[in-house]
Amino acid sequence: MNTPHEWITTPIGPGILRGALDLERTDRGVLPHRLPAHARAQIPDGQLAMAEAQPSGVRLAFRSRATTVELDVIATKRVYPGAPRRPDGVYELLVDGRHAGRASARDGDTLTIDLASGASHTRPGPVETLRFGGLPDAEKGIEIWLPHDETTQLVALRTDAPVHTQRPGGRPVWLHHGSSISHGSNAATPTGTWPALAAAHSGAELINLGFSGSALLDPFTARTLRDTPADLISIKIGINLVNTDLMRLRAFGPAVHGFLDTIREGHPTTPLLVISPIHCPIHEHTPGPSAYDLGAMSEGRLRFTATGDPAETAAGKLTLTVIRDELARLVDRRTATDPHLHHLDGLDLYGEDDHADLPLPDDLHPDPATHRLIAERFARLAFGRGGPFAGRNR
Repeated sequence: MNTPHEWITTPIGPGILRGALDLERTDRGVLPHRLPAHARAQIPDGQLAMAEAQPSGVRLAFRSRATTVELDVIATKRVYPGAPRRPDGVYELLVDGRHAGRASARDGDTLTIDLASGASHTRPGPVETLRFGGLPDAEKGIEIWLPHDETTQLVALRTDAPVHTQRPGGRPVWLHHGSSISHGSNAATPTGTWPALAAAHSGAELINLGFSGSALLDPFTARTLRDTPADLISIKIGINLVNTDLMRLRAFGPAVHGFLDTIREGHPTTPLLVISPIHCPIHEHTPGPSAYDLGAMSEGRLRFTATGDPAETAAGKLTLTVIRDELARLVDRRTATDPHLHHLDGLDLYGEDDHADLPLPDDLHPDPATHRLIAERFARLAFGRGGPFAGRNR
C-alpha cells in the first residue's frame, strides 16, 4: 500500500464514469453532460441547459484496493434571492454497493438567478477536495455518486492504490426520461432519487435523463433516447407540459406519437414503458402555468401554485387528468402493432390517498420518503412478476 505522498492520479473519462452521455473538457476539468453535444446545440432555454448538466445518476465507478480516495471538484451553487438557501449537493461513496460515506463541497462557482426576471450571473469559485478515508484494504468496487442537483466539474481523482475499470456486470441498462421528479427534486441524496432507488432494488444500470422543468417532448431528447444503447426504456410525461402551459390537447397526441416513433427507430423491440403523472393536487383539474407562491416566499418558504382556469380545458388546455386519459388511450391504440409498448398509471406510484399521508412539501415535488415510496412501487410494478421489465433484472 502506498504512503500518503504516493498518490496515483487517474484520468477521468468514459471508462470510469457512468450515467453521462458526453464529457466536456473545460479549462478547469471535466464537465459531465446528460445530453450529447448535438442535442445541447438545440436547447432553447437556460432551464434545460442547467438541468442536463446537473449529474443526476452520474457516478464514478472503479475497482481498487485504495484505502483513501480524493476527488477535486468545482461545484456550482445556485442562489435564488428571496428564496430559502439551497442545501449543498451530496457526494455519496458506495463500496461494493453499500453506503460508506458522503461529503459536500461547501464552496465553488455561484450561479445567482433572479426568479422574477430570469436574469442570472455566475461568480467563479475555488476547487474543493473531497476525501474518503478508512476504506478496507482489499480489492473492492467503489462508486462515487455525484450530486443529482448541483452541476459539478471533476478536476482530479486521486487514490493510494491503482484504479481498474469496473464493468456493470451484466446488469440491464435502464434508460429513463422524465421531469424534475425523475431528476430528483427534493430528494436528499443522489442515490435517494426514485430512479436510483428503483435501479438499485432491481439490479439495473441506470441512465437518468430526468430533466427538471424540461420533459417537454423535445425532438432532440427523443433522438437522444433513440441513439443511446439500452435494454429497457421508460418515459414519464405530463407535469412539465402542464406547468409550462406549452401546448394544447390537439398538439399533445401527435407530439407523443412522434416522440415514441423516434425512439422506436433505434429501439424497435426494446420494452418501452410510458408513465403518466403522479398525483399533484394543484394541477389535477387546473391548467398551468405554474408560478411561485409569492406569499409563501415572503415567509421564507418555497411553494408553487397553478394560475390557469379549469374552464379552459374545454378549449384544449392540459391538466394532469386530461393527460392521463389521453396517454392511456394513445398507448392502448399503439399496442395493437407494438406489443413491447406498455403503460403505467402514475397514480399507481403516488395517488390521492398517498398525498394525504405524504403531501408534496412545495405542492409540486415529492420529499425523500415519497421518492422511496415511488421507487418501491415502480420496482414492483415494472420489474416485478408480470411487469413490463420482468425477467430483465439480475
